[in-house]
This record gives sequence, C-alpha cells and structure tokens, in this order.
Amino acid sequence: MTKSTLTLTPGSLGLEDLQAIHSGKVRLAIDAAARDGIRASAAVVQRAAAGTTAVYGVNTGFGKLASTRIDEAALDRLQLNLIRSHSVGVGVPLQPAVVRLMLALKAASLARGASGVRDVVIDTLLAVFNAGLVPYVPSQGSVGASGDLAPLAHMTLALMGEGEMLIAGQRRSAQQALREAGIAPLKLAAKEGLALINGTQTSTALALHAFLSFEPVLEAALVVGALTVDAARGSDGPFDPRIHALRGQPGQIDVAQYYRALLAGSPIRRSHLEGDDRVQDPYSLRCQPQVVGACLDQLRHAALVLLREANAVTDNPLVFADGEELVSGGNFHAEPVALAADGMALAIAEVGAIAERRIAMLIDAGVSRLPPFLTRDAGLNSGFMIAHVTAASLASENKSLAHPASVDSLPTSANQEDHVSMATFAARRLQPMIANTAHILGIELLAAAQGIDFLRPLASSPALEDAHALLRAACPSVDEDRYLAPDIERATALVTDGSLSRVFRALPGLPRLWTPA
Repeated sequence: MTKSTLTLTPGSLGLEDLQAIHSGKVRLAIDAAARDGIRASAAVVQRAAAGTTAVYGVNTGFGKLASTRIDEAALDRLQLNLIRSHSVGVGVPLQPAVVRLMLALKAASLARGASGVRDVVIDTLLAVFNAGLVPYVPSQGSVGASGDLAPLAHMTLALMGEGEMLIAGQRRSAQQALREAGIAPLKLAAKEGLALINGTQTSTALALHAFLSFEPVLEAALVVGALTVDAARGSDGPFDPRIHALRGQPGQIDVAQYYRALLAGSPIRRSHLEGDDRVQDPYSLRCQPQVVGACLDQLRHAALVLLREANAVTDNPLVFADGEELVSGGNFHAEPVALAADGMALAIAEVGAIAERRIAMLIDAGVSRLPPFLTRDAGLNSGFMIAHVTAASLASENKSLAHPASVDSLPTSANQEDHVSMATFAARRLQPMIANTAHILGIELLAAAQGIDFLRPLASSPALEDAHALLRAACPSVDEDRYLAPDIERATALVTDGSLSRVFRALPGLPRLWTPA
C-alpha cells in the first residue's frame, strides 16, 4: 500500500495529523520553509561551541555537573556519553504507535529552529519513521522533568546504531536495521544529544496514544449506556435539551443530544409512557449527561493541552538565532502533560464507574424489574451475578490507578532537579485504565442485550438494534449458565475495535467527540 506524505509544518500540527502519525499510515516530510530557521539555530550553537563562554549542555556537563567545563575537542564525545549514560530505562517496551509519535513530535519540535540541531538530525528521525523502524524504548524510567530523558535516550541510541529496534515484535540490532534500511547512523554534534533527550515527547506521545485509543471506547460507552436505558425501561425525560441548556455545560449538552439520537424511535420507550409508576430513574441512568458530559469536557480540555504540547519546543537551552542567544529555561518540565493525563485518568475511571453502577442496577430485579441477575431460573442459574463482580473489581482497580501522579515529586540529580512532574507515569497508566473500562462496558453490553431480550417482541431504536445485532452475531443470549469469559472478551472487542463506535458515528447531525472523521 502506497502511503501518502504528511508534511509537518512545525508549530501547526493538528489533531488529524497526530491521528495519522499514530496510525502509521503516512510518510513524513518537513516543510521546506523550516530549513532556514533550523540552519540558523545550528550555526549559533556551532559558534558557541567554538567560543569561550560557558553554555549549558554545549560545553558543560549536565544536571548537577553544569558547572564543569568540557574541552572543545571532547564536545562530540560529550553528546555521545550523554546518550549512553541516559539509556537506563527498564520494563516492557513502548508500543509502536507511541514510538511513532515520539519520532514525529521530536522532529517537529526540533524543526522549529530553536534547538540548534543540524538538518541531519531531523532527517534521520523522519527516515527511521518512514522506514517503519521502531526504536526499542523501555517504558519505565522517566520522572517527566529535564525531559523524558531515559526513553528519549533509548530512541536516540537506536538512531545512532548503538541501541535496538523492534522488528516484528523482536529486538534486533539497530545498526543492522539501519543498514538494511539504507539509513546512515546519526553522529551527534554539539548540543544535539541534549536536544534529542530534553523534552516531553514521550509523556506527550503516551497521553496522545491514550486519548486517541479512548475515543471509540467512549463512543461505545454512549451506545451501551443508551441500550441499558431501554433495557431498564428508563425515561428519556432526563435527556430533554431544555434541562441541559439551563446548566450550560457543553459536554453535558452534547451527551444529552447523543442519547436522544440513540434512543429515537424506540418502541420500548413508547411501551411504558403510561402505567409506569416509577417517578425517577436511578442516577446511573438519569445523570448520564451530567457525568459523561463532565468527562467529555475534561477530555476535550486535555486535547487542547496535548495539542499545544505536540507543537511545542521543550528542550533546553533554547536558541534564539536573531539575537545569537542560548537561554536556559524549563520547558522540559512536563507539568501540563501530567495534569492533563491526571484529568484523563479521572474521566476514564468515571466512565467505567457509572457503567458498573448500571450493571448493578440491571441485575437488581427490584430496580430494573427484569428477572433477578438477568436469568430465567434464578437460583439454579446465577446469570450475571459474578460478571458484575468482575466489573466491580475493575472499577475499583481504576479508582486506585486514578490517584493523581502529578502530586508526587522526588528530587533527582543531587537536588538540582528538585521538583518533577511524573508525567510519564501519569500518561502510561492510562492504557490499563482504558482496558479496564472497556471490559466493564463489554459486561454491560452483554447485560443490557440480555435485558432487551426479556422485553421481546418489543424492539429498541434502530441504532440500538444495530448494536444488539452486532453482539448477538458474536454472543448468543444467555438462556442458562455457561462459560461467560469468552463472551466477555468478544463483547469487549466490539467496544475496542470500533464496531460500536461505527453505530454511533452513523447517527446523522451529531457533533463529533473530538477527532476528525
């Protein structure tokens, strides 16, 4: 398959660009207009390296060793030693989609012409991306300040031919992989090693990976939540647009609109307009716009922060070519990413938490008015009793994982780096949380579909019948107790693979959650 070329205009990456990079379906190039600025900043660094003034990271040591001057003859070796000494990550490797984002975000940041690197550094990053090579980057070892030092060092080590690449899931010599791809190993000049590892590209890539992969899960949550409303013969009054307009929260307004569209035309809804003595539904049904809408607002805010960070220059010192200045600062501190990731964690946990409450409501005959535990012969059959326990365990696990990472800080580098963001973990822990929430939704999908089956011959809305049919093509109705774990996995796959997301996106006239089609 021939890939289209995405030209990166430094400082102007959009969410759709990041989505394309994340998927690996494009080749990358740098806007030619950026070349002059890149070369001007590199020239400033080269003159500084030849001068007598101490410039951090150019002719000095790093961190606590910043006051140590380095002889001009050893400046290239200084950068090489930096990468080798900082390649100290541990744990499982980062996923290819995350590493693709790291390569692209680092190239786009350096191409803004404020980092003092030569063209060859950016061109090597792009060549590795375009060859489909994935540097082997251990996932643990960054505190999210002074940049994502260890993971970016492993990425850079691979560019130099000294590290490793992941090829078809296997670790292979980076030198061999580069040779086979026809890419010359990168040889670092003054400041270039520092520019490559100083920055927030790993934590930002991890947060973007979670953000992009959670969208279909959240869309599935809307579909499944609506199916539960019908299964429990809940009211659609709580989705009345007038209620939400009076509050004015945009996410809440949109989520109520989503639910109205999903429930539109349901004969089940019409069947209990009269004669139903329940005055108000449980909060897990009635307050879905308020809860999920607040989560949506939080996620949309995270998108703004992450998009700004994806376009940012976050290394140190920064080069201002017009004034021939190198200025030390702290853009490598990933606090914006840490707080955005913590907010995402809360939203992901809450989407799972309210779904778990809906399952508990469905299996409670006194509330849902469905057979106990959604089985016809309760007692002989346990039905969904323990499937709900699984959902409860996952929701509880997410509550622990949602503890803010950004409130923690451990000083590093002999107290020179005395406050750190922990952004890398804040973003990395989002993936297991998404997996937990997806499994909760898979269980709810099974339970809600079972509830709909008990209401036959009444039908739900066209959209929700499509969702029900997708599940029944994968999992038959649970007429009596059987081995349910495989059903949970198949239902969860419909949550994560985009199947339910496509049901949602087929509804006309709705505002998208956050990414372009």
